[in-house]
Amino acid sequence: MGDVVNGKKLYMKLCASCHTTEKGGKHKIGPNLHGIMGKISGTNPGFNFSETIKEKAIIWDEKTLNDYLEFPKKFIPGTTMVFYGVKKAEDRKDLIAFLASLK
Repeated sequence: MGDVVNGKKLYMKLCASCHTTEKGGKHKIGPNLHGIMGKISGTNPGFNFSETIKEKAIIWDEKTLNDYLEFPKKFIPGTTMVFYGVKKAEDRKDLIAFLASLK
């Protein structure tokens, strides 16, 4: 498991401009990420997901989030997320640990 504290710092730097994490929080440009672990992609109520992410219908877990965060447009071609990815494996691990802590 990664470092949750560093993961939160990375989230604030890389993700917070487009996503919220509070339980019941609003969506921004991207969906609220609270409780993402175990959810099926494209199913967060109230957010208008791209067809490609809905059709992918993957379950978000450590492996799928790692693959997605490394290079989103390669993992889900056609995704509307304009983020290029997190290149360092350790940073992805920490970011995923933070997201996993949001229960």
